[in-house]
Amino acid sequence: MDDLVDRDGGADQQMRATWNGFDAIDTGLLIWSHDRVLVYINDGFRRSCDIPVKLGMHYTDYVAAVAHSREWIIPDPDEWEQRTVNDFGIAKESDYQSAIGNFMHVAQRPSRDGGMAITFTDITAVKHNERQLREAKETAEATDEAKSRFLRAANHDLRQPLASLKILIYSCAREEDEEKRAEMLHAMGVATSIMEDLLGALLQIGQLDAGRVQPRITSFQLSELFDRLRIQFAHQAQEKGLRLKFVIPAKTVSTDRALLERILSNFVANAIRFTEVGGVVVGCRKEGRGLRIEVVDTGRGVKEEDRVRIFDEFYRGTDDRQPQKKGLGLGLNIAKRLADLLELQIDVRSEVGRGSIFSVWVPFGNIWHSDISAEANITEAVAGEFAGTPMLLVEDDDFLRESMTQLLLRWGIDVRAAANETEAIELVTNEAVSPRLIIADYNLESRTGLDVITAIRAAIGADTPAIVVTADAEPKVVASIRAAGIPVLIKPVSPPRLRVMMHNLLFEPELLRQTPDASPTSQ
Repeated sequence: MDDLVDRDGGADQQMRATWNGFDAIDTGLLIWSHDRVLVYINDGFRRSCDIPVKLGMHYTDYVAAVAHSREWIIPDPDEWEQRTVNDFGIAKESDYQSAIGNFMHVAQRPSRDGGMAITFTDITAVKHNERQLREAKETAEATDEAKSRFLRAANHDLRQPLASLKILIYSCAREEDEEKRAEMLHAMGVATSIMEDLLGALLQIGQLDAGRVQPRITSFQLSELFDRLRIQFAHQAQEKGLRLKFVIPAKTVSTDRALLERILSNFVANAIRFTEVGGVVVGCRKEGRGLRIEVVDTGRGVKEEDRVRIFDEFYRGTDDRQPQKKGLGLGLNIAKRLADLLELQIDVRSEVGRGSIFSVWVPFGNIWHSDISAEANITEAVAGEFAGTPMLLVEDDDFLRESMTQLLLRWGIDVRAAANETEAIELVTNEAVSPRLIIADYNLESRTGLDVITAIRAAIGADTPAIVVTADAEPKVVASIRAAGIPVLIKPVSPPRLRVMMHNLLFEPELLRQTPDASPTSQ
């Protein structure tokens, strides 16, 4: 062991080679003699640790230097110092985090002569990998839970318009008054539209965790949105004997209409659920450069201790013990996440026993840019502008092909329908059909609607205007269609939107070039 102390003087060539080998490794190494004196320090230790040590140092001094150097995070330095001194010569190992966030694995082993060797290995990369694996596992578990939440939320939210639709169908079948039947049919159409939008909204909620929801900010008036909410919740309020009133402002706001409706529907649903006497009022008041939309109820109110967590996932109030009142605890959390996504401020004011006011602030929009102008109902008379227009429809679903054909015929269009590319090419070649517009489904057997449109254009010898309709709202699919310079509509297609797009393609194609395409969520 004396040879070790005199490493620069008496060590022979073989010993020097050994020391040089120890210096070359990244792992730090300290060697102590049987009388606890430091006899060797390799270069790896000096590279990895900034602890003041020197040859000939006693072990107790070394331990004290480590304990109070602040190089490593040691919660109780005095206790650690005493325990470590007592553990000399005992095999053990521990992990330490440095002040700068790195991790060091320290292992000590006794030598045959009563001394001890300590190694210092930087395991920062290992720890980071462990953390990444742990986070990946947690993310996977959260994704599975998110899927379960999505299915439960879908079941919960679709039942309301479905229940309204069942009641309306039952009542309409027994109603003899034509005016009342027309009102019920209109309400059924709205209920169906609500279910359609709920499916799209729920899909967006399921994609929130993946960060794939991209809001489409437009200007629109609140009247149509309020009317949809009224129809959606009228029966539910009536069954509980509650008044449900909407005060509709003649104002235009700017945000994502579908996501705002989702926020407000959660507010209204909660208000009705937790109100037994009185009613619910939905209205607006001007606040700065926007409107604060408020849902006011006369329910039991929210306790102060619940208000902090009321927007947390799966959280329900501390007194929510009645089985018929229990929800999934997702509605307000979804509303909060959507508001954050839209950069909108939501708020709650409540008094126990008197009711609550849930609100969301929305900025004003430009009425001249309002969607209401693009979505205006074009009457059958106005639609007469299409009278006699030759058009080719390619749709492989028999029911949809027949429904679309009947719709286009009512608009006075000379429509010819085909189930696939072969039939379509036969129409334009053998029967000399020269369409001014092509409408094609995207998924057609082994071909896409884009392929079929290209083939039809080649057979006609003209760059005929075209529209692609698809049930696949995957952003990549929609982007590929738009990249081909063809407008796209997402199924189920809104007849007013289809008429507007047909009008633009045939008579004002410059409008489509000037106005960005609508996102899938708005179709």
